[in-house]
Amino acid sequence: MRTSLAIKGFLMAAAAAAPMLCNAESSTQATSGQTAAAHVDFQITVPKFLFLRVGTGSNYATGTYAANTTVDLITWTLNTTNVGTGPLAGTGGDIGPAGTETAALVCNSGNAVTFTSTTTGALVDTTTDSISYSNITVAAAAGSFATLLNAPALADGATTTTTVNGSGHVVKADAKWTFSYANNTVPAGGVYGGGGAGNTGNGRVTYTATMP
Repeated sequence: MRTSLAIKGFLMAAAAAAPMLCNAESSTQATSGQTAAAHVDFQITVPKFLFLRVGTGSNYATGTYAANTTVDLITWTLNTTNVGTGPLAGTGGDIGPAGTETAALVCNSGNAVTFTSTTTGALVDTTTDSISYSNITVAAAAGSFATLLNAPALADGATTTTTVNGSGHVVKADAKWTFSYANNTVPAGGVYGGGGAGNTGNGRVTYTATMP
């Protein structure tokens, strides 16, 4: 009999404790005018990133910021009827019109990004002849974002710097860049530049974005 009473006492104590274990973050009030409260915590982790695209690349406008190693080539092939006769649009690029590249910059780690262009020298052929990068200009047309991304000017063997501004610690800017060759002189015949893995003829421009 004593054993039975002890077991009953234990079961009653366990039953009394059970509601305390099961009612975590809930509240019940039976008296009129009382309030009940419960809590839920939320947390969202967003990585800091910097995305730069010039030419072929992922569809940033839909939130795709994947890497792409494709390097586009813009070319001008002159002939005896148009050499030295004025501005010419290039051929190539990843979008139309000819000689046009997609350019986009997205950063979520500050209100401004430093944006540069760098060349290793003037465009040269296989001799000592050269054509200055100052003869290549870039016209920026509106892209998908509200902020227009202007291109840093091109200079021989130098780095040119601009600042791209944003707000709320987010910078989003893009454009369609159309490259033109001034074509206001008659250079010596030859093939100038070319770029590629070996940066033939100083033909490769490096665009760099730096976040805070």
